[in-house]
Amino acid sequence: QVQLVESGGGLVQPGGSLRLSCAASGFAFSSFPMSWYRQAPGKERELVATITSGGDSTNYADSVKGRFTISRDDAKNTVYLQMNSLKVDDTAVYYCNTAFIRLKYNYWGQGTQVTVSS
Repeated sequence: QVQLVESGGGLVQPGGSLRLSCAASGFAFSSFPMSWYRQAPGKERELVATITSGGDSTNYADSVKGRFTISRDDAKNTVYLQMNSLKVDDTAVYYCNTAFIRLKYNYWGQGTQVTVSS
């Protein structure tokens, strides 16, 4: 069955870095664009970054542009989010997903908590 397992979150000071990973299984990972989303307490889930199926194009929310980098390793069925220069406002639960999974299965993984605090 479809599975998305996010990891790599934690507590970091402002200005610090984290690298998130999302291991996918149960579908043809390499055929789909992948995205990272985040949901802060009391806020709606928002799209953070997207990478195309070939990995040749990426898009970012304005709030993270220049600080976050999305990448993928199709051999490992894994998508990554490198987060640098973290800010307190980046505190949220981070999820990976793709439109195919969201629309067909209405499925989300457990997410990984990122807390930026001094």
